[in-house]
Amino acid sequence: MTLVRKLGQPSAGESASTPSDPRMLRINSDGKTDASIDAGLLTTLNDLAQAIRDKNVDRLMTFYAPDVVVFDLRPPLDMRGAFAYRKNLERWFASFEGSIGFELTDVRVAPLEGAAFCHYLRHITGKRRGGRKVDYRVRGTTCFEQRDGQWLVTHEHLSMPTLM
Repeated sequence: MTLVRKLGQPSAGESASTPSDPRMLRINSDGKTDASIDAGLLTTLNDLAQAIRDKNVDRLMTFYAPDVVVFDLRPPLDMRGAFAYRKNLERWFASFEGSIGFELTDVRVAPLEGAAFCHYLRHITGKRRGGRKVDYRVRGTTCFEQRDGQWLVTHEHLSMPTLM
């Protein structure tokens, strides 16, 4: 099931009162349009989200570059390298009973030459070990670089809204 919505796309029950973000269509040096890059990255984000729902850390790590830098919610707050991030993800996955409810909404993709930036909101639901239900939202920015023809996450920044 695809649970990624682009910015301006209504979710179930919402009206399409906000028009989609207008974009200029350009052709990149590799002959691909921004629209085809957007579609490819949305597919990648959907696959990444499914790996999180399934708590499949091996599949999830295929989307991350070995030298990724991640600013995560769980300490340590800055992780350098896929190995360090994998350990954090394994701890997070182990804290849930069963699968994780994970939806990306308001996704915006900004492709550049050989890189792309995506920002989105994450809605996370599930049950922690011991039965406590969780339901929270996270803001995220993911930076992709194209390496050897594959889009890999090279930087990710996650944060939670807080009242100040």
